[in-house]
Amino acid sequence: MHRRALSLIRVRPRPGSRTRGILLAGPRALQVVLGRGGIRANKFEGDGATPRGRFRLIRLWCRADRHPHPSTLLPARRINPSLAWCEDTADRRYNRPFQRAADDGGDRLWRDDHLYDFVIEIDHNARPRVAGRGSAVFVHVARPNRSPTAGCVALTRNDLQRLLAMLGPQTRLLIEL
Repeated sequence: MHRRALSLIRVRPRPGSRTRGILLAGPRALQVVLGRGGIRANKFEGDGATPRGRFRLIRLWCRADRHPHPSTLLPARRINPSLAWCEDTADRRYNRPFQRAADDGGDRLWRDDHLYDFVIEIDHNARPRVAGRGSAVFVHVARPNRSPTAGCVALTRNDLQRLLAMLGPQTRLLIEL
């Protein structure tokens, strides 16, 4: 069976809320959580903002030990216990995944809280990478209390799994004010 992915998904803030939004995916409207700093055009490292813009979906990172590979047309990679995302603006690996040594920092993708069981990597600050313009901005699983993220877009696990089935390499994510 051949499936077609959506060409565009849109995220908008909910009226009256900086940290809650709606993701429009074809006929579906899904509730999302945004960064604690709301949506900003000029994102900076540590500001807690979700970046405004149009982004490519690079790949899905997933915890295969917890969940079978979800149905998606996105390229996928497995998360292992040492995988992290570099947030150090002085590091040449800034805003890229790396295998973390015991003394390395970075945003660990292997987490106990299930937030990164499914992680969609987007091309925010990817080419060119500019130190300080924001790193580790993903689409991932929301906290059970739906508290704001550090700048990512987050959905319930069920909604994210449904969304993954509609996404492919040609899908673009538009985050609007």
